[in-house]
Amino acid sequence: MGTAVPEISESLLQQDEAAVVDLDEPVPDWKEQITIRGLVVSAVLGALFCIITHKLNLTVGIIPSLNVAAGLLGFFSVKSWTSFLTRLGFSSKPFTRQENTVIQTCVVACYGLAFSGGFGSYLLSMDEKTYKLIGEDYPGNRAEDVKNPGLLWMMGFIFVVSFLGLFSLVPLRKVMVLDYKLTYPSGTATAMLINSFHTHTGAELAKKQVNSLGKYLSISFFWSFFKWFFSGVGDSCGFDNFPTFGLALFNNTFYFDFSPTYVGCGLICPHLVNCSVLLGAIISWGFLWPFVSSKAGDWYPAGLGSNDFKGLYGYKVFVAISLILGDGIYNLIKIIYVTIKEMSTKRKSLPTITEVIDSNTSKLLLEEKKRDEIFLRDKIPLWVAAAGYVCLVAVSMSTMPLIFPPLKWYLVLCSYIIAPALAFCNSYGTGLTDWSLSSTYGKIGLFIIASIVGSNGGVLAGLAACGVMMSIVSTAADLMQDFKTGYLTKSSAKSMFVSQIVGTAMGCVIAPLTFWMYWTAFDIGSPDSAYKAPYAVIYREMAILGVEGFSELPQHCLAICTGFFVAALAINLLRDLTPKNISQYIPIPMAMAVPFYIGAYFAIDMFIGTVILFIWERINRKDAEDYAGAVASGLICGDGIWTIPSAILSIFKVDPPICMYFKPSGSSS
Repeated sequence: MGTAVPEISESLLQQDEAAVVDLDEPVPDWKEQITIRGLVVSAVLGALFCIITHKLNLTVGIIPSLNVAAGLLGFFSVKSWTSFLTRLGFSSKPFTRQENTVIQTCVVACYGLAFSGGFGSYLLSMDEKTYKLIGEDYPGNRAEDVKNPGLLWMMGFIFVVSFLGLFSLVPLRKVMVLDYKLTYPSGTATAMLINSFHTHTGAELAKKQVNSLGKYLSISFFWSFFKWFFSGVGDSCGFDNFPTFGLALFNNTFYFDFSPTYVGCGLICPHLVNCSVLLGAIISWGFLWPFVSSKAGDWYPAGLGSNDFKGLYGYKVFVAISLILGDGIYNLIKIIYVTIKEMSTKRKSLPTITEVIDSNTSKLLLEEKKRDEIFLRDKIPLWVAAAGYVCLVAVSMSTMPLIFPPLKWYLVLCSYIIAPALAFCNSYGTGLTDWSLSSTYGKIGLFIIASIVGSNGGVLAGLAACGVMMSIVSTAADLMQDFKTGYLTKSSAKSMFVSQIVGTAMGCVIAPLTFWMYWTAFDIGSPDSAYKAPYAVIYREMAILGVEGFSELPQHCLAICTGFFVAALAINLLRDLTPKNISQYIPIPMAMAVPFYIGAYFAIDMFIGTVILFIWERINRKDAEDYAGAVASGLICGDGIWTIPSAILSIFKVDPPICMYFKPSGSSS
């Protein structure tokens, strides 16, 4: 899930001391920017961030940006490597900002596949557990549309679909970065971060940030280790089920579960996102679900299981879907409108370089000219991009029907014909707003293909098509973001392209392997498990809706869903029409949707994170700006690293020794 961030203008960037690169600094050849040590560090960090992304994906589905952590740890790892060799008397190549950028690109490309690969969404929604959870007798939910996770076929699928996006927009890199001067706020912020590392003051700050990250990583790891001792067998014990606000609110999922990961997410995510999540939790678990529960025996049969789609569970899933679709469709239409408008006016209102009339003007102009020259120097031939895309389409057309028989070759071909246009829209929109709508494009592909194929395999075909579309538009936007980062750090476009390919290849192996660790060690997909995989059920239900329509929804569910769908559209419209000083307080429907299905507990954690950050900013804003990202990354990484020994203990059937749980004082059992 993406979150919009404030735009960073080119003029602001160029006036920032940390972003200005020494004109006399030598720029290494593109081959020298890609080093063995850099690739080793990228693989290690890629594995770590894949583990963290899987954990977030399989628990709440909200993935904050880990770019700051990737940049910090990449810088720290290579600096430590070179310092260690120097102490031993060995010489080592200087660590340049270009090599730093390559590492960043590789790591982000690698762990990006843990999200776009669908391990917590469309791929997992194909499995037997999700099929049975929805109900074997549920209309449109066929046993033939089941494909359980398998390490080899998942690797094959990821390899087939993940590289196409890289070749689809390569020829447009000059248009997007130099001609339109798209901002790509995350890419620009990453470049500023990397450039600052390679100045004296920036290196000192980076060292302090790494120390802070390491300290909170250790605290988070040992706290998670301590919590494990009290978590018992099953999912009802320990600090994860601590009735912080009393048992009545605990039964409605309002409690603090002492999770460093979610508190860290609250520190990283904008205040508005965290408050939107909490508002969604209050509306759903505070008012809506207790009201719907009171209608048991009237709106739906009483006594149904907690996971029966004919009861309350069905309302939870479909209302969450309606909010997600309402938000996604609105933003898709908005981005397409903005794209057409901006292209028709040819850069008139796009971010442009504002000339600074002062003593530094000539230096800034020379700096820009040097960056342009480096960016265009190492060309990627058009025939390479075209040949690569055509070859990959041919391979995909022959292999995808073997993996997913209902997805015929001509449907794959049609998807790949329209994919570059959608990839352009997504990349352009990301450059303007920093909001990638890859999951929305994936859902559109899901609905279209599911409805075309129909009841004879439409669910499986739709989910596979969702993966195809989502992977292409996501990797294309990531590549353009990396080109922007490379442009601002004076890195070769060719080294960016190659490192993105290498990082994607790493992700095709590492992402399935790290997912397999979770799949083997934990109860993935169970509503009562810590790893609920909320989007697995949601995506399968979307595919069933594409095939069957709305006829089987519980009573009044369609009316409630329509209301929330319209509300999502209206809230987004209100956000765009009101002045910024008002719109910054209007909630984001996409963020509100998540707790409707999962529960309120993680919203409490994230809100605590945002309160900590708010107080920190009031006490010392500069310290908060410098260290909040490092502290948050440490909390997330430490908890993520504990997952590895926890999984190993689970595989070897080593259970926690104590079950700590709570009951009313008058209860006898």
